[in-house]
Amino acid sequence: MEMEEEPGDVVGIAAAAALADTARRQVYEFVSQAPAPSGRDDAAQALGIGRSLAAYHLDRLVDQGLLTVTYARRTGRTGPGAGRPAKLYARAPVEVVVQLPPRDDQFVAHLLATAIEHDRSGSARDALRTVTRSTGQALGEQLAGNTVSDVLTGLQSRGYEPYLCDEGIRLRNCPFHHLVGDHLDLVCTLNEDLLGAMVASSGAGLEARLDPGTGHCCVLLEVHSQP
Repeated sequence: MEMEEEPGDVVGIAAAAALADTARRQVYEFVSQAPAPSGRDDAAQALGIGRSLAAYHLDRLVDQGLLTVTYARRTGRTGPGAGRPAKLYARAPVEVVVQLPPRDDQFVAHLLATAIEHDRSGSARDALRTVTRSTGQALGEQLAGNTVSDVLTGLQSRGYEPYLCDEGIRLRNCPFHHLVGDHLDLVCTLNEDLLGAMVASSGAGLEARLDPGTGHCCVLLEVHSQP
């Protein structure tokens, strides 16, 4: 007998409930922010908890679909005597939404994006890009100051999950990821417009350019080279 699939809001509530425990939420945040898959020892050391407790929370997060598991030898050794592969955890590529009562804003967003892409005149896309740039400029002007730290704070509040890298600022998350599958070009263009205008008006010495890759947003905020 097949079990009926639970509706999305029930799945979302269960996943959110798994993060109600403070320690478990901290474990999830640690793994999400890590630059590479993490083991239980990494989580235990970073959070100051026992290895067994870290493993317990990690496995519960896997059960809820919030983390994925891979196995790898972290020593680089192979063959006999290399030891067992370590169990490593990474954030699962899922989006958890809890809305009571349920809403479907994503459906409307897909309709609007599709309509813009079907406008052969290009006027709808031009209007959207104009509004996006003006919005980005306003966001930049609202920052507390004109430093990279202020930009990081602003990006974090918008859900981009920024982190510093050698080039400037990378973004772990795209807040518009649910549109990327069907509207990749439109979403990346809007992200570049929005963030480009934001950092330009912030005066923090950054500029936006498209630099797509696995595991991060398509836009890189690069340190502006001085003439």
